[in-house]
Amino acid sequence: MAVRAVLFDLLSALLDSWSLWDDIAGSGERGRRWRFEYLRLTYGTGAYVPYLDLVEESAEAVGLPRDFAREMEERWDELAPWPGAGAALRRLARKMPIGVATNCSEVLGARAAGLVGAPFHSVVTAESAGFYKPDPRLYYAGLEALGVPAGEVLFVAGSPRDIRGAVSAGLKVVWHNPAGLDGGGAERLAVAVIRDPGSLAAVIEEG
Repeated sequence: MAVRAVLFDLLSALLDSWSLWDDIAGSGERGRRWRFEYLRLTYGTGAYVPYLDLVEESAEAVGLPRDFAREMEERWDELAPWPGAGAALRRLARKMPIGVATNCSEVLGARAAGLVGAPFHSVVTAESAGFYKPDPRLYYAGLEALGVPAGEVLFVAGSPRDIRGAVSAGLKVVWHNPAGLDGGGAERLAVAVIRDPGSLAAVIEEG
C-alpha cells in the first residue's frame, strides 16, 4: 500500500464524540440509542440538510428532547480527542498531508478539527461537499482537497458504515474503533482495525 496521504473521519475516528452525546442524554444507554438513530438517519440522507436538524430529529425519534441539539452545539468544544490522537497525527503530518472528511456543518467541522491538535491540510464537511457520507461525493471532495489520487490515500473510518462508504469510493480503509463498536461484518473490508491511533503508523509502514 503506497500511502502518500491520509484522510480521516473526524467525529468518531479522532474525537470521542460518544461521551458528549451520552452526557447530554443523561446516560450511556440513552446516548447510544440517540447516536445510533442519528447515524441511521445521516447515512440515509444523501444530499446535505442542516446537521443540527438531523441531531434534533434523531433525539425526538428516541424520545429525547429536540433541544438537546442546541445543547450539543453550545457544548461542542467539550469534544476531546481519543487518547494519543493529536500526537500520532502530528507525527504523521511531518511525513505526508492529512485531511478530514466529516459528516458535519462547516462551522462545527472547523471547530471540531481544531480540537484534535493536528495540522490538517484540509477539512471537508458534508455541508461544503453538499452530501453526507456514505455518498461517494464527500470522499471524492476530501481526495480533491488533499490533491492525491485515491489509490495513494488511506482513509481512517470511525464507524462500520464509513468503512463501507469509503471502500465503495475506491479507498483502502483502516477502522479506528476505540469505542468497541460491532462492525457487523464491515470490519472485514478494512485492511486493519486498530484501537490506538498510535498503531496507524505501523499499518502504513507494513503496507
